[in-house]
Amino acid sequence: MIKITPTHPNYGLSKSKDENSLDENFISPLPRAVIRPNHFILLDGEWKFSVDPENVGLQESWYVNHDFKYTAQWPGSVEEHIKNGLQSDVSWYDKYVVWYERSFPKPVLPKEDIHPSSQLQLTFGACGYETQVWLNGHHLKTIDGEDIHYGEYTSFSYELDEMLLQANNRITVRIAVSMDADIPRGKQESHVYKRGGIWYQTYTGAVRSIWLETVERNRLRSRVGVVSVVEDNLVRFNFTTRIHDPGLYTIKLKVYHKKQESEEPIAIDEFPLRLSAGEKQQRLVMEIPEAKYWSPVTPHLYRLVAQLVDTHGYAAEIETHFGLRKIEARGSCVYLNNQRIYLDGILYQPGTATYEEIKRHMYAMKELGCNLVRIHIAGVDPRIYKIADKIGLLLWVEVPSPHSSSHKSRINHQEELHRMLALIETHPSVVIWSLYNEDWGAQDIASNIETRNYIMDRYHFMQIEHPQFLVVDNDGWQHISYQGRLKSDLLTAHLYTADLEKWKEMLDSLISGQIDHVAVLPLVVGDPFFYRKQVPLLVSEWGGFGFADYGGPQDAAQRETFIKQFKTELRKRGIAGDVYTQATNIEDEKNGIIDFKTGALDVAAGLLNSNNL
Repeated sequence: MIKITPTHPNYGLSKSKDENSLDENFISPLPRAVIRPNHFILLDGEWKFSVDPENVGLQESWYVNHDFKYTAQWPGSVEEHIKNGLQSDVSWYDKYVVWYERSFPKPVLPKEDIHPSSQLQLTFGACGYETQVWLNGHHLKTIDGEDIHYGEYTSFSYELDEMLLQANNRITVRIAVSMDADIPRGKQESHVYKRGGIWYQTYTGAVRSIWLETVERNRLRSRVGVVSVVEDNLVRFNFTTRIHDPGLYTIKLKVYHKKQESEEPIAIDEFPLRLSAGEKQQRLVMEIPEAKYWSPVTPHLYRLVAQLVDTHGYAAEIETHFGLRKIEARGSCVYLNNQRIYLDGILYQPGTATYEEIKRHMYAMKELGCNLVRIHIAGVDPRIYKIADKIGLLLWVEVPSPHSSSHKSRINHQEELHRMLALIETHPSVVIWSLYNEDWGAQDIASNIETRNYIMDRYHFMQIEHPQFLVVDNDGWQHISYQGRLKSDLLTAHLYTADLEKWKEMLDSLISGQIDHVAVLPLVVGDPFFYRKQVPLLVSEWGGFGFADYGGPQDAAQRETFIKQFKTELRKRGIAGDVYTQATNIEDEKNGIIDFKTGALDVAAGLLNSNNL
């Protein structure tokens, strides 16, 4: 068996806690917004591993018995596991099927977790693109009823039947990955886009932690939506209940300041509900007295403790943090909590960065003077949102784009959007969503009414169901106009040049309302659109200094000079924000201003804060 240095897990159950509950060096291993006062076991470490090149594993029942010849470290990518195990070139494959397996002893539950309603749950922080799971040879269905889980950027879980558990247990996982251009993949290579330039090596499969934890049969799921009404100091919580035993329940809510000396909540309320078996979404509204708003300057957070209480008085509890904030596009400006704000942004592509590296990058971007980080079409460790909540960084997130425009790609895109929303809408830092970027996966947006209709439908859905966000239909160019109405809250443009005089001309053309010949493609498609300052303008990509295709300075000192000059011209004009490209180097894109490993700045602190100009 080929060995890779193993990391042996601790089979003792660990108590769930927040990242900031002990000290600044504590790293919460569970990538989610919600905390449960329960116990968990991380199953990260060494797993048995096999490649299934002929895709015969299902037919031959590998989940019952198979001789796994290799080992691999979980988490990690399928690509690196194949290279480490087989010493083969995995670039430009069509599809790979791989299998993982490991054993674990039946956990001994602490006394506080022993209750008739307790059960074990298996959770994947992210895995895919297609994932199937077996426990002791028995095929499992996800909580959402999926035989096969599709998607590779968000978490999913399995409730484990006590009857299936043994003294020693075996988990078997089958993962299928491919170069399919119809699936959401961001900037990873595909059949359409070959690796190189701005297209990156694929990093798929067992990419995030996996853990066992105790949960209740009747509980609140680990997804809490938050919508603030700052004018009335109200917060709307959207909960999802999971019920096996129908009947009368009460949801009790307690709100605290994240840091407060008193143990008394600042707000408390309860809501009686009759719940049927299955799942139900329920909105509950609370008033926060003397509310403090969340912003990059004062990132004030509250702590929410939510309990689902049954008729016997048993309380199934979750805890999370939230902030009160409101983001709006009014005329040509962006407003945060009813105050005009200029968005000093930076493009961030974490790639294969570890959580520790991501944390350093986030603090470095704050040090640069940014109040906004655009996380570029990537599925990232969800703990990144908690960092942003804490230190005060606005986040612009994007659905990882497919690479082809088809009915199938639109279905996959919609499902990915909904999965992301369910897990991200707790965080006050997330303020902007992009549905597409530069028409990747929507290449026929100008000519195909079906493509435009789909994007418009998703835009309207976001406006109604998730009003706490600003939404961009297709970032960079080719926004959609229908009957003269822009189907985007922001009119964004990607403008690249290393010539200062050309830069001035491009900006002047943009603010004059010129639609054609400003960005690479027309800024608006569909019906005619007349700007007239009715929507905020954002230059959502610019700079790229150091990237071969964009030219410009190669050394940090000259790059700093260029950034100051170009940023000064931006602020002279009626533009609502900008996003410098980019934070760190990644593969062929050598245009970063932060060291990828250390997080050290290559330019002066505060450089991107336009108030310093």
